[in-house]
Amino acid sequence: MLIQNMTMEKHDLIHEFPELKEKIHQLKVANHHFRKLFDEYHEVDHGVHRIETGAENTSDEVLNGLRKNRLHLKDKLFQILHQP
Repeated sequence: MLIQNMTMEKHDLIHEFPELKEKIHQLKVANHHFRKLFDEYHEVDHGVHRIETGAENTSDEVLNGLRKNRLHLKDKLFQILHQP
């Protein structure tokens, strides 16, 4: 089954964690590991968005895999953001 347009919410980190905008910026500049995860998260999020908006077609399995990967990356980023 091909995916139809579904939820098209913004999932970039600034929309997900607006209260942490400054810390996100600081970590992107100062922490190579955070920057790598940040870039990977946004690449996956962009792929999900392209599928959800109909710019790209794929199977439910592929979309669900991308969403799981996005969530996993967001969890890792969240953990780093909340380290003292």
